[in-house]
Amino acid sequence: MKLALSIALFCTGLPAWADDDWRSSWDVALYATTSATDLTADSVLNPGNRYAGLAKHMQSAEARINVKLEADALRLTLRPILRSESDTPSRGYLSQWQLRAPISASTSLSLGREILNWGPAQFRSPSSPFYFDNGRSNPMRELSGVDAVKLAWTPDAKLALNLAYVLDNGDAASADDGWRHTWLLKGERRGDDWTGGLILAQTTGRKPFYGAYAQWTLDEAWLLYGEASSATRADALVSPADPLQPFSLQTESARHGIALLGATRTLENGQSLSLEYLHNGHGYSNAETAAYFSRSAANPAVAALALVNRPPLLGRNYLHLVWQSNQLEDGDYWRAMWSRNLDDAGNEWAGYYDHPLNRHLSLY
Repeated sequence: MKLALSIALFCTGLPAWADDDWRSSWDVALYATTSATDLTADSVLNPGNRYAGLAKHMQSAEARINVKLEADALRLTLRPILRSESDTPSRGYLSQWQLRAPISASTSLSLGREILNWGPAQFRSPSSPFYFDNGRSNPMRELSGVDAVKLAWTPDAKLALNLAYVLDNGDAASADDGWRHTWLLKGERRGDDWTGGLILAQTTGRKPFYGAYAQWTLDEAWLLYGEASSATRADALVSPADPLQPFSLQTESARHGIALLGATRTLENGQSLSLEYLHNGHGYSNAETAAYFSRSAANPAVAALALVNRPPLLGRNYLHLVWQSNQLEDGDYWRAMWSRNLDDAGNEWAGYYDHPLNRHLSLY
């Protein structure tokens, strides 16, 4: 915490005695939340709350700081996070930071902790090896970047190429494990009403990751988009369809594909409706899912293994619907979300509402 705060204060004060060519800006957003969770006493995967350790009640306070210091030949950005929770020690960390220098008019080199996330999808992002859960289903979630060195080439407004080497998951929590020490090549092409990108990632001891995304604006009302990938999973839990067979843990799973198709309709009042379909090749079939729970219920000793190493999404086919207010208008912002597992008919409903009381204070 002291390190992050010291860096932020240092960078805001640096221009006072640096050359006049340096420019700085900063802002701080303070969040205070309280939450309550109703725990299920007979949970199959978390019996007696022994493994997940979920808190019934929690209060938290968080400061999200943005600092920018730049000159003509160099730019430094920092995003320190200071967080205090009722059930854990206070901590501070750098969620993102980047030192960027132009090499030429079309080429730049950057070093830092960056969120390597892209594509238009909201429910999940198959085209990113690092952020399958892109955080867009939870407006309050703070993604943390991965530590990377990146070379970017943008010769014009229609083409962009990025070559990056990812050293580590940074401060960890939000980036998918298993992609440390990874080479990444990403290319994007833009047209007047469309955008498309291709991604190749290669890490030590793993088969390559192939990804793609595209979006097409049909008119002022309709946007069509999609994302896809083909990859393996590290530390993949295999659930045989026969519940009498034990779990097995693979260092690297078989290659499977994930694909998402979506459409957004913008209404005349500025509100929008988005519907997405996701096929998750790494998920379990109906028989494998049933065996997954049966095996865990019959042997609580393996429940922790099942909880930690399960696929990011248990099923194979999902629908996701989003209805949200006009994002261009000042004032209240809201969104309603519904997700359905088409394999087991499970549903999840979620909502978000933000009401600004004044220029500085909001209730959400």
